[in-house]
Amino acid sequence: MNSYICHKYKVVKVFNNNVLLVDENNMEKILFRKGIGFGKKTGDIINSGEKIEKIFTIEDKTNYDNFKQLINYADKEIIALSEEVIVMISNELSEELDEKIHISLTDHILFALKRLENNEEIENPFLSETEILYKTEFDIAKKATIIIEKATKIKIPDGEVGFIALHIHSARNNGKLSNTIKYNFVCNSVVEFLEEEMDIEIDKRSLDYARFVTHIRFAIERFLNNKPIKNELISAIKKQYKSSYKIARKSAKIIEEQLYIDMTEDEIAYLAMHIERLKQSSCNGCN
Repeated sequence: MNSYICHKYKVVKVFNNNVLLVDENNMEKILFRKGIGFGKKTGDIINSGEKIEKIFTIEDKTNYDNFKQLINYADKEIIALSEEVIVMISNELSEELDEKIHISLTDHILFALKRLENNEEIENPFLSETEILYKTEFDIAKKATIIIEKATKIKIPDGEVGFIALHIHSARNNGKLSNTIKYNFVCNSVVEFLEEEMDIEIDKRSLDYARFVTHIRFAIERFLNNKPIKNELISAIKKQYKSSYKIARKSAKIIEEQLYIDMTEDEIAYLAMHIERLKQSSCNGCN
């Protein structure tokens, strides 16, 4: 939704017809509106009362210095493209994003495009986990890649969608990834162990896998928040799913060693139930 400029701005840099870097009383801001940069050049004045869709301000000195370095070496069209993506993200979420996204996401897009132009795709080992744990961000990241592909004519692989989703998640959490990397790394380690231990290939798109990953995520959060849960079926699970329970104990050990925590018997029993489901859905006729 458009609003109106309340102050005069001096144009510092024209990125494209839609994105400008401007100065207001020695404070630089990013303006976005379709056509606002048309015909503009450095030094021009944008008067109050002009329509604007988004105004971004980078207030932190470190972020400001990093952004200035970025615009000095990056293609201005890529910066403009990144800012259009950031506007879309902000509009989709109806949230103010952490200002670091103007540096981190732009820098990522810049070098991702360079890699892809050179046929140097980077594998994203946490793609499935990211899609499951951060569905909102992942869906918005898909829209971001459509904008990027349309502008650059470069095909963006699924792995990059996951990376962009993490940048969006970070921007919603004061520039931090919260426990994202922790969850993803732990889940990936456990899944690799399970596939090797049970000699199966787990379907990363299956509902059972989604439940399993979600369980690990919330098990970690329960521990970090000191909110243990009770499992009244421990004895039955140990007896009925003896093999899965043994594997769950080994899986718990991986989690404990990586996070320096102690998994309770209650959590391990729940883990065994999810492992049993994964085994049944992934291994036809395996023991």
